[in-house]
Amino acid sequence: MAEMASPEQDPRNPASWPTGQCEQLEPLVARVLAPNPSAFTYTGTQTYLVGTDKLAVIDPGPADARHIEALLAAIGGRDVVAIMCTHTHRDHSPAAAPLAQATGAPIVGCAPLVIDSDEPRMDAAFDRDYAPDRILADGEAVAGPDWTLRAVATPGHTSNHLCFALEESGALFTGDHVMGWSTSVVVPPDGDMGDYLASLALLYERADSVYYPAHGPAVEKPRQLVRGMIGHRRAREKQIGKLLAGQAQAIADLVPVMYKGVDERLWPAASMSVKAHLIDMEQRGLVSRSGDIWTAIHETEPTA
Repeated sequence: MAEMASPEQDPRNPASWPTGQCEQLEPLVARVLAPNPSAFTYTGTQTYLVGTDKLAVIDPGPADARHIEALLAAIGGRDVVAIMCTHTHRDHSPAAAPLAQATGAPIVGCAPLVIDSDEPRMDAAFDRDYAPDRILADGEAVAGPDWTLRAVATPGHTSNHLCFALEESGALFTGDHVMGWSTSVVVPPDGDMGDYLASLALLYERADSVYYPAHGPAVEKPRQLVRGMIGHRRAREKQIGKLLAGQAQAIADLVPVMYKGVDERLWPAASMSVKAHLIDMEQRGLVSRSGDIWTAIHETEPTA
């Protein structure tokens, strides 16, 4: 087993997060950070090891030789019962195959998914080679001698996204559905804002004690954060409605106003979230579109 580092990261200083070290977060949970930091992954993808003698590996991460080597060092001589993926973006699942080959463990979790789209993909591309040995439906579980991980279906960021609940400690591994540093990017055509909000509402009704996201620090007050995330999305929707009530506009016109003060390099990703909001609003009869132009639909007062 690799030497355990103490989790003393400063969320405001990504450089303080040690890549490749195994950090023990609680008796059944350890974390290894992949060396893939970016504007969309923060400090990188966090892979979690669950269990003591027999392990589950959650979100094995990118197919980076350094990360796979660090994971194998953290696993040591212990058995791996399952390699579990929350979804199939390329910063989450590609290491599953080489890790399975090295450990003999089955790949378990979300369904395969590849979306072909002409849209610019601002989130990570899908892992086309992901091939699970077992797909978990909502509520199905994988267990070791001292742990049970139960799937919680949370579509929205992607249609195949799962969270995993550790029943023994009350922790929830949230992948990209809820992150510890930023709201999740929802990118059509697969990302769905209506599903995303419904999944947030589902988590709000749960009693999980802590969230372990794939990116960013642990979330110690889960329901408070989820409530704020729902409020943030509703505020964005209200802002879009107000802007379109003034005049019909394209997404390219909305983003500079809505994201004023935000790094312009993130505007393409922001435009995808705005589009996701608009598609959801269109499905609910709040807006309509003609080409690239979106228009608010005003309800008329009934006549006498």
